[in-house]
Amino acid sequence: MLVRIIATVVAPPDCAFRKGDPFISRFFTGLTRPKKIPGDVLAGIIEKTGKNVSLFKTGDAVYGSSGDKMGTNAEYIAMSEEEALAIKPASITYEEAAAISEGSLTALPFLRDSGNIRKGQKILINGASGGVGVYAIQFAKYYGAYVTAAI
Repeated sequence: MLVRIIATVVAPPDCAFRKGDPFISRFFTGLTRPKKIPGDVLAGIIEKTGKNVSLFKTGDAVYGSSGDKMGTNAEYIAMSEEEALAIKPASITYEEAAAISEGSLTALPFLRDSGNIRKGQKILINGASGGVGVYAIQFAKYYGAYVTAAI
């Protein structure tokens, strides 16, 4: 699918990527200058779909993440329907949808996959008032954990 990007986020990792910081990261992204386009979250409109695409159609407003392939700090990006994309609710703007993707798609894998969060678990969320922390609280409660939040 070809997605026209309406809104994206420039997060601290994107800034570090542009600076080539830490230096060792340059060996993976381009020694003298980045070979990848930064950015991993987006909100936009599907411009074209392939014949095997069934979950989305041309004109759908979507939001989500391109993951490790990055490239969302551009006008367009090619994505498959298996990537982390969802239909954007009409009640939120493209900018809000991109911001939601940044915080929520950072919190969820850490709690669910790395942290193996489970019902009844006690969890401390440090930085709970930040862009990731507010989603970490919601996901932890969804999974049935007891949350202690620290600002």
